[in-house]
Amino acid sequence: MRVGVVRCGFRHVTRLPHPAAGASRRVAGTDASGGRAPRPGPAPPPSGPGRRQRGYGGGVTSTNSAAAWTVHRAGERYEGGDAQAGVTTRHSFSFGPHYDPDNLRFGALLAVNEERLAPGAGFAEHPHSHTEIVTWVAEGVLAHRDSAGHTTTVRPGDLQHLSAASGVRHEEREGGGDGRDLVFTQMWLAPRQPGGDPSYTVRRALPAPVARYEVPAAGAVLHVHRPAPGALVEPPRAPYLYVHVVRGTLRLADGAALAPGDALRARGGAPALTALDAAEVLVWEMAD
Repeated sequence: MRVGVVRCGFRHVTRLPHPAAGASRRVAGTDASGGRAPRPGPAPPPSGPGRRQRGYGGGVTSTNSAAAWTVHRAGERYEGGDAQAGVTTRHSFSFGPHYDPDNLRFGALLAVNEERLAPGAGFAEHPHSHTEIVTWVAEGVLAHRDSAGHTTTVRPGDLQHLSAASGVRHEEREGGGDGRDLVFTQMWLAPRQPGGDPSYTVRRALPAPVARYEVPAAGAVLHVHRPAPGALVEPPRAPYLYVHVVRGTLRLADGAALAPGDALRARGGAPALTALDAAEVLVWEMAD
């Protein structure tokens, strides 16, 4: 395997208005491997209970009187990255050459990318603008450097937030130097307003079992849950909810299980989940 740096090219996301109910639009430049990004497209029409929706990873819609949700399995995500360079990526939304007009965004979320970087691998310096980029490290050490002068390492339990605003360049690499892979989930959100000055934040050692991190520029709050076996994860009520399982297995009230890499997208509210073992779950609460 040829381990090295992926040339990211132009990785810019333009601002879009925050979606009204049912809207879904995104514009982007290229992905980490240099492919062209998607053009904006229309949202899919609502579907009834049990109907499969094109472009939503085969997600099955469930409904109750107050909310509707879909489950999206890890194996249905788009594959990206560059295996020869030691980069493996799984995209939850339309991204780069994986263009799906029915799966461009959900609420403020533009991307949920699971990344695995082999020792020494990484993404070369590339630009972003008008994007809130939040990164959760699951394993290994992430080395970050940006054009605003920040040079940091991010470890499991830490949360990184880069607000690209009017424009910033950065690079990301496996930085542990101990022969282990780096595994992280990176999430992109659309800000409500364009422009401003870039900013960078690292929250160290978020408290367990629940931590809260606000991204006011995108009208969003991230809840990081690390439940013990048997504990409940109860998502808040919100216009948009996105639940992503990083590790462990959780069970929905209807008996369905969510495994690592699985996700649940909900409007209005989402069912509680019971941890079947020690788990790590990212829950995005987003406004209209």
